[in-house]
Amino acid sequence: MDETQLIAAARAGSAEAFAALVRRHQQAVRGFLRRAGGDVAEADDLAQEAFIAAWSRIGAFHGRASLRSWLCAIAWRKLQTARRGAQRTRARERHVAQLEPSTTRLDPASDARLDLEIALAGLEPEQRAALALCLGADFSHAEAAHALGLPLGTVKSHVARGRARLAQALGADHAAE
Repeated sequence: MDETQLIAAARAGSAEAFAALVRRHQQAVRGFLRRAGGDVAEADDLAQEAFIAAWSRIGAFHGRASLRSWLCAIAWRKLQTARRGAQRTRARERHVAQLEPSTTRLDPASDARLDLEIALAGLEPEQRAALALCLGADFSHAEAAHALGLPLGTVKSHVARGRARLAQALGADHAAE
């Protein structure tokens, strides 16, 4: 079955058709979330939540954008919600840490992958998401703009500036070695 037929069947209530759509798109959604969020386990959990939400809202998908873009948009909103929750948790943990300071610190490994993750973590969330979609998931700028709910020009700027910041961060880190 082609994707259009699978979508129609899923909209009619076919769990098997929706499962086939999940199999087709789960790697792209998980990869996007991993690159945008940086945490593999959280990305996998959020991808699962995104697909559950997509199943409950499949009737709202009208094909104005690709299914992949629609799924990544749902995943992006799940990631933003998780980040807001994580910010509240970190604020509580900082408060507790001030009451009882920790004496142990871990030194990060210095391999290239960790350097990239650290450089990505230094980017603004929308910039990191635009890079994850356009460079990591081969989205066009227009598809990324739709998935993120941002204007096309903003996505293009995020990709250009994000690339420059990554190059600078990685170049500076590797020049110091």
